[in-house]
Amino acid sequence: MNIAIVCSKSDEASKNIHSFLVGMIKPRMGEHEVSLHLMDEESVFLEGIDKKLGCDFVIFATKHQSKSGVHSLSVHIQGNWGEAGMGGKNRELGIAPAGWLKEGLKLLEKKAASMHYEAIQECTHHGPYLEVPSMFVEIGSSIEEWNNKEAGRVIAETIIELLEMKIPNYKTAVGIGGIHHTPNFKKIMLESNIAVGHVCPKYNLQNLDKKMIQQALEKTVPKANLVIVDWKGVGEYKEKIKEMLEEIGVKFKKTKSKDFES
Repeated sequence: MNIAIVCSKSDEASKNIHSFLVGMIKPRMGEHEVSLHLMDEESVFLEGIDKKLGCDFVIFATKHQSKSGVHSLSVHIQGNWGEAGMGGKNRELGIAPAGWLKEGLKLLEKKAASMHYEAIQECTHHGPYLEVPSMFVEIGSSIEEWNNKEAGRVIAETIIELLEMKIPNYKTAVGIGGIHHTPNFKKIMLESNIAVGHVCPKYNLQNLDKKMIQQALEKTVPKANLVIVDWKGVGEYKEKIKEMLEEIGVKFKKTKSKDFES
């Protein structure tokens, strides 16, 4: 597989991570051909960068920004459940390499503890729109953390370890409900053999319909045939979600299910 690692000159965390990747990346790593790129634009606006680079897979190394200011190391898939406010296309999701996301989160969870950072999986959000599998690996949440050299090194090392390992062929799922940082889905990612790719958080449920659920299932790699619902985290949408999933004919479980125990 031809994998492009994409960083941005417009992003403090991305430049930090890139400074370490330069000395780590080799043209051939594991089973992959690998290239490293430092672009002028912010990663969320790099529409179609997969075609420009001629690659099969993209890993974006970027910043995560939040008002909470939590020190974090994060992974997530990009895409827009509704209108595109930060790159991408309206109601278009990325292709989610769920197994890569799971292994990335597991690596960050091990590394974050000693740094007093929190490893998180964010919900699906923002651009760019690509036609190949892609994921974001990020440092959060303020300029102090973005420029933290240890954090930059850890994200770079995580990317290298992902490139060099053989990603297991996990059973995959789509998540619905909960908050942006998806703590209940993170638990499933870390404690079961299921890989959760796309997640639609509670604040985007007004945009969720059968078409978007089906798109999320189909744009998960491997294709997902399971939906996991954060039941307490969907509020007044409980019955609507249940009806949609029954009409689609997809199996669903709640995040509190004991069936996820490995």
